[in-house]
Order: sequence, then structure tokens, then C-alpha cells
Amino acid sequence: MATTTGTSNTDIDPPPSSSSSSAKTGFLKTCFNGINALSGIGLLSIPYALSQGGWSSLAVFLAIAAICCYTGILLQRCMDASPVVATYPDVGALAFGRRGRLAVAAFMYLELYLVAVDFLILEGDNLHKLFPAADFRLGSLRVSAKQGFVLAATLAVLPTTWFSNLSVLAYVAAGGALASVVLIAAVMWVAVFDGVGFHERGRLVHWAGMPSAVSLYSFCFSGHAVFPMIYNGMKDRKRFPMVLFICFAVSTLSYGFMGIIGYLMYGDKLMSQVTLNLPSGKVSSKVAIYTTLVNPLTKYALVMAPIAEAIEATLGVRKSRLLRALVRTALVVGTAVIALAVPFFADVVALTGALLSCTATMLLPSLCYLRVRAKVGYKKPWLETAACVIIAVVGTAIVVLGTYSSVKQIVQRLK
Repeated sequence: MATTTGTSNTDIDPPPSSSSSSAKTGFLKTCFNGINALSGIGLLSIPYALSQGGWSSLAVFLAIAAICCYTGILLQRCMDASPVVATYPDVGALAFGRRGRLAVAAFMYLELYLVAVDFLILEGDNLHKLFPAADFRLGSLRVSAKQGFVLAATLAVLPTTWFSNLSVLAYVAAGGALASVVLIAAVMWVAVFDGVGFHERGRLVHWAGMPSAVSLYSFCFSGHAVFPMIYNGMKDRKRFPMVLFICFAVSTLSYGFMGIIGYLMYGDKLMSQVTLNLPSGKVSSKVAIYTTLVNPLTKYALVMAPIAEAIEATLGVRKSRLLRALVRTALVVGTAVIALAVPFFADVVALTGALLSCTATMLLPSLCYLRVRAKVGYKKPWLETAACVIIAVVGTAIVVLGTYSSVKQIVQRLK
């Protein structure tokens, strides 16, 4: 490790031997990987977020996109400061030692775990939309259709988490960008050809819902955990800032377009996922819902794998297939319990966005960069320091207000 960092070698593990240039990705493929990283279930809740904050919240949406793009560049600069930094936790270790690594890893894994919970809630909501009269009984216990579908989704994804080779799922899940295009096209078809139209005017601003809107916006742009891997896989790393600009531009346009058309279609009547507002029985609605259902099923195991591997390494059970299966089963059961206990998609996504995504995309990159810059003695203008401080302050405000608002909403719904 570079001696200028002042961090001991025990804080950062050396990266694996560098692969040949033929294994590196070109510019276009790197852009595709980045867009896939930013494409996700946030697309479903973005119209609801806009309805919560009003039209003026689009300015906040654009500001968050710009901030997250900039903090992605800050992560790149942190990685450039040391040749052994390969992952986001490595950046935390470079900046703050072992505690930094643990803090970054904790936020990463908690975010991934809540995303897995969101997947199950999403499956339950959308399957219930397709089959609303699927309630059943287990003895004297009545199980609602939504609860039954959450349990069914849990059973469907459980075996996929036991696989040691997830390459097949990775190829399917890589269609996230394509799934986003199909979903947007299906919603547009509903508006233009299925009689819904764009008749709602919406509100200019809704201050009471602004914390929820900002939290949901923050969730949409949380791809920083994979940016270091994308950066390390590039043939020409100097073009990484351009990759980030393209990825965030495309994602901002797709999220923004979905938010605008959804708000114009349904206004303040929007539900937590725009697919739940679509008219039943229409082919376009079914295309949108089935597209929504497939992606989480393929991504669940990929999201859960890093958490499981970290726990297995800590417990020393990586060589035991049975114990590994038990660990992963326990993790899956945990997500199902949370999804059944707190089946509120938008609120859980907002909590994830405020508490975890915002921390990972705004607070940690800014603080890590300021620390690394001080260690290596970068000579940078005061304007950059001011920008990092402002981003950290804004991020802290979103974390506090967004988390409070989300928890308050969840508690009220549970009453």
C-alpha cells in the first residue's frame, strides 16, 4: 500500500491479481453496467414520490442526482489514492481504518437486506393486484392474499440463495435496464391507448410529504456500493467520470419521465407502486406487472449473497454446505418476517433511502474523500472542500428528517 495514506496494511486487503486487459470492459459495456446498477425498484415508486412532494420536488430530484454523480467521482479519487483499494469498504478503511471499513460495510449490508425485504413486499403487492381473491386458511388461521404471495415469493427465492454459482441469475438480472424500458413503455401504453390519459394537474408543492419524496429520490440513485467494482473493471479508467455522467443522465431521464407521466395519469391517487394503479385486465397492465415481478426474483439471491458471505466468513462456516444453507435460510426467513410485519412498500423504501442510501451516497463519500485528501496531502481549492461539507450537511438533514418521517409513517400504519 502507498505509504502516503498513513493506513496500516492490515486495514485493507490486497486486491486479487490484476486480470488481463482482455477481461476488462470497454466504455459502452461499462455504461451499461452502471445503468443497470442504478435501475431498480425505485422506478415503481418515483411517481408516488412526486405526488408526495409536488412538482417543485423535481428540483430536489435533480439536485440529488447531481450530488450522487459527484460523490461517485469522489469515490474514484479515493481509489486513485491507493493501488490496493478495490471495494467501497476499502475506501472506508483507507480513510478511517478498521472502523471505517466496518461502518461502510454495515451500511452496505443493511441497505441490501432492506432491499431484499422490499423485493418480497413488491411481489406480494403485485401478485395481489393480479389475483385479489386468493385468501386461504391454514386451520383456524386466515392468510390474506398479499401475505400468501409474500410467503410464496419467499419459497421461490429460497433455493436460489443456496447456489454457490449465481452466474445464470446475474445474466438475467443484468436486464434491469431493459426491464425499465419495458415498464415505462407499458405505462405509456396504458395512458395513451387504454383510456387513462394525462388529465391530472397535481400540486406545485406539498411540504408535509417532502421528506418522503426526498427519501425515495435518494433511494433511486444508490449505486455507490458497486461503483468501485465497475471502475476497477474498466479498460480506460480515465473515462470513468464520463461513464458516471452518462449513467446518471440516463437514469435521471428514465426516473423523471416515469415520475411525470405517472403523476399526470393518477395525481394524488397514486399508490406506492405505479403498477398498482394500472387498470386490471389490460394486456399492457399485465406486461408491466409481470416485468415488475420477474426482476426481483432474479436479483434477490444476488442482493443476499454479499451479506451471507460476510456472515459465513465471520462464523467460519464457508466450507460447510449445510451450515451455509442454514445461514442463508435464516436470512431469507428474516426478510419474510419483516415483509409480513411491515408490508408498506413506499415507507420501507423511504426508510432505506433516508437512513442507508443517503448515508452511502452523500455522507460517506464526502467524509472519506476529505479524510483521504488530508492524508495524502492533495492541494485542492477551498471550493471543493466547501462542496463536500455542504453535501455532508445536506445528507445529514435528509438522514434525520427522512428517517423520522418514514418511521413515523410506519408506526401510524401499524396502529
